[in-house]
Amino acid sequence: MPDRPRTRYTKAGDYNIAYQVAGDGPIDIAYIPGFVSNVELAWDEPLFARYVERLMSFSRVILFDKRGTGMSDRVAMHELPTLEERVDDLVAVLDAAGADRPALLSHSEGGNMAVFFAATHPERTRALVTTGIFAKRVWSEDYPWAPTPEARAAEIADIEANWGEDAAVEHLAPSASRDPVFERRLAAYFRQCASPGAVAQLFRINTQLDIRDLLPLIQAPTLVMHRRGDRDVHIDEGRYIAERIPGARFLELDGDDHIPWVGDQDALLDAVEEFLTGVKGPSAPERVLATMLFTDVVDSTATAARLGDAEWRRLLDRLEEATRLHVERYRGTVVKMTGDGCLARFDGPARAVECALALRDAAGGLGATLRAGVHTGEIELRGDDVGGIAVHLASRVESIAAPGEVLVTRTVTDLVAGSKLAFEDRGDHELRGIPGTWRLSAATI
Repeated sequence: MPDRPRTRYTKAGDYNIAYQVAGDGPIDIAYIPGFVSNVELAWDEPLFARYVERLMSFSRVILFDKRGTGMSDRVAMHELPTLEERVDDLVAVLDAAGADRPALLSHSEGGNMAVFFAATHPERTRALVTTGIFAKRVWSEDYPWAPTPEARAAEIADIEANWGEDAAVEHLAPSASRDPVFERRLAAYFRQCASPGAVAQLFRINTQLDIRDLLPLIQAPTLVMHRRGDRDVHIDEGRYIAERIPGARFLELDGDDHIPWVGDQDALLDAVEEFLTGVKGPSAPERVLATMLFTDVVDSTATAARLGDAEWRRLLDRLEEATRLHVERYRGTVVKMTGDGCLARFDGPARAVECALALRDAAGGLGATLRAGVHTGEIELRGDDVGGIAVHLASRVESIAAPGEVLVTRTVTDLVAGSKLAFEDRGDHELRGIPGTWRLSAATI
C-alpha cells in the first residue's frame, strides 16, 4: 500500500474542510462520499484502500469530509450543511487542490451533491460517474421506490437511538455480512464519522431533497451504475436517473452491495476507468508472487461428534472470527474460509508464518488443534479467488503437517532468513500431484 496522503484543510466560509490528494494520474477525480466519511480513518479499511489505490493508478484522487463530519469542523445541529453548502465545501476543496475540471465520482447521498455540482458548474465538470444514487428519499406516486414518510421517520428515530451499535451490514454490504470483524470495523468507522444527532439531522435534510429537476440540465458525459440487488437504493432509481440525463449511459452490475468498495469492486472500477480514459485497464496483475497459507482443524469429524452440532458450529464461528482478525493483523487477505480452515494470501512470507503460529495458538485457546501449510510462489489472481501450482502446493504441505504444526517449504525459509523465526528441518517429501521432492521445515518462534 502506498503512503497515506496527508490531510490538509481549506476554508469554506467560516468552516475548515478536511481533504486529501492521492496519486498523480493524468486526470482528476473528485470522490464524493455517501452521507458521512472520515478521510483519515477510511484508509484503515482494506477494501476502501484497495478501491482508492485502483483509482490512483489512472488518476489524481481528491477526497474530503463535508462540514459536520469526519475531520472537518463540527457544527451545531441547526447549522448542518444544506445541499448548496455541501457543494460550496466541494468547490473550496477543488480550488485548494488545483482541480479545475475534475470528473465527479459519487455514490449514495453523494449523488445529490454530484448532480447539483454538475448542473451548476458545467464548466468545471469533466464527467459524472455515479453508483447506487437516488433522486429523492421519500415516496411519491411518481417516485415509488423511496421509503414512505412514516418509514423514513422510523428509520431516523432508530438511527438516533442505535447509531454505531451495528453497521447494518446485511443491508448495506450483504456480501460481507458473515464477516464479524468487518462489521465491527465498519460500525466503529461510522461512529467516528459523525455523532448520532448529526447523522439523524443529515437524514432529515436528505429526506427533503429532490434533484429530479436538475437531471435534464446535466451537460457532462455521464455514467450511471447500479448493482442489480442493491438493498438500499432500488435499481429502478438508477434507471430513472439515467433516462433523464441527456446522453447518459446506464450500466447494471452484478451484486447486492450498496457500498461500492464492497463486493466486486473490480467490475465497477473497470467501467469507471474505461469511461474516463477510454482504456479498460486490468483490475489487478494476472500473476503475482505471494505467500499462501492453508489451515485446517485436526480430526474435525471426531471433534464435531464429541461437541455436538450446536457447539461445533459455535466453535467454527469463533475460529472464523479469530482467523479474520489475525490475518488482518498480519496484513493478509482471507481468500476463502474452507469449512474448518482457511486459505489466506500475504505479500510477505514472515507475516504469513507469524500469522499461522498465532492462529494455531488461538485455536488451542478455543479447544481445537490446528495445522498449517505455508508456501511462497507465483499465483494467478481470479477476481477474489486465486489459483496456480503455488496454491496447490501450500494445500499439500498443510495436509501432511502434524497436529499443531506450521509446516513451510524451503522457499519460505530462504526468504525469511534473518527474521526472529526459527525452523526445524523435516526432510524431503513428495507431495501428491506436485513434481519433484520438497524440503519442508516446521516453524517455531
